[in-house]
Amino acid sequence: MIKKTILPIVLASAWISISEFVRNTFLLHSYWLDHYKNLGITFPEQPINGAIWGLWSLVFAIVIFILAKKFTLVHTTILSWIIGFGLMWLVIGNLGVLPTGILILAFPLSVLESFLASLIIKKLSADS
Repeated sequence: MIKKTILPIVLASAWISISEFVRNTFLLHSYWLDHYKNLGITFPEQPINGAIWGLWSLVFAIVIFILAKKFTLVHTTILSWIIGFGLMWLVIGNLGVLPTGILILAFPLSVLESFLASLIIKKLSADS
């Protein structure tokens, strides 16, 4: 159970967290800061925000694990991307806090993130 369930979820969650951190801290951080400054609010960067994103990464990995049991790698990637990013961006876009300029980089990187998380789970949870 640990090798086929917990390990794939933990490794996928770690990959998702690393991907999110690199993308939003190194590649897109100035976009987020500028956008929030223009809105007259402060970009949320407290430790609790990082912890919540860590929880999001774990839940996202669990969702991918569940999807991977029923769908192909391609379908798992597409569905997980829609659930993890498509819906999130619709919501934060609707709230006006999504800097749309990030999407040129964020879209392909989020697809890659979803694909690699799906691949990790598919490979590690597959029956030998």
